[in-house]
Amino acid sequence: MPGGGEFVAGARGSVPIDYRLYLPKSWAFDRKRRRKAGVPEEVVFQTKPEIALAQIRAAKERDLCPGVVVADAAYGSDTAWREALTELGVHYAVGVLSSITVWPPGVTPLPPARYRGRGRVPTRLRRGRGHQPLSVKALALQLKDPAWHTVTWREGTHKTLTSRFACVRVRAAHRDQKRTTMRAQEWLLIEWPRAAAEPIKYWLLSLPAETPIERLVDTAKMRWRIEHDYHELKQEFGLSHYEGRGWCGFHHHATLCIAAYAFLMAQRLKEGCKKTAPIDQKCLLYPKITNLAVAGRAQRHVPDSIPTLRYQIACELARLLPRCPCCRSLRKQE
Repeated sequence: MPGGGEFVAGARGSVPIDYRLYLPKSWAFDRKRRRKAGVPEEVVFQTKPEIALAQIRAAKERDLCPGVVVADAAYGSDTAWREALTELGVHYAVGVLSSITVWPPGVTPLPPARYRGRGRVPTRLRRGRGHQPLSVKALALQLKDPAWHTVTWREGTHKTLTSRFACVRVRAAHRDQKRTTMRAQEWLLIEWPRAAAEPIKYWLLSLPAETPIERLVDTAKMRWRIEHDYHELKQEFGLSHYEGRGWCGFHHHATLCIAAYAFLMAQRLKEGCKKTAPIDQKCLLYPKITNLAVAGRAQRHVPDSIPTLRYQIACELARLLPRCPCCRSLRKQE
């Protein structure tokens, strides 16, 4: 989303359950802009990883099954963010940059230095000459042929999606010389197609040690499902069509778009449509719209189309709001 969005995803689809517009620093500390856009006082500047973490905490408080958190390298490369997920008791499968450093299998940080009888007792882990962690790219380049496996994870639009992967147990090494204990082991998953000159993608996954590589790949690739549905949400359901500059206006608009999207996603799942099929007239039995007067304007499309249905759902939901979603004026009590 144009900020922070949290999706619940499965093999057949995904639906947003939380979202928030990202407020840049230039806006967060500009009182004139905030007042003009109607940004609530309690909204403060947060980075996108901080927004995502707050949304995950909120989901846990609502007793929503967290499953496995999937995210791209913009989030996954943040060691503190991954550690916060671990503290919440949530597994993750996140992309990381090729420069992220790890301790390869069988190698760990050096223990604290021996106490020499003076000063504080050494407690921090150490590194030494010739005893340094490796970048995930350097580790991938050292792996021998037997470590690589061809894995198929799903059916694509035109062909079965297959690539070459390797997975090894590693420990994240970011600034661990300032720690007193070693980090837990986790999976490093690497994708290196045969036609590529070097590995193209890397993930860190906190799934159990006995997890097979097929499940690691399937979990890491789940982000495609979310990206596909997010694109559909923006283009087909109008999420990216908002042209205002109001905080409440955007969130009202996003809520209505997501409500329409969730309804049609439920219809698609109910009708058993193919998971890769778009939500259109080919795979949906549209409910008949009987009250065209609700729209209040001439429709440029057929009465039972997605835009008409989306507009009517928006109108019905807008009636329930205490304020007008456009001008924010209080509604008259009926």
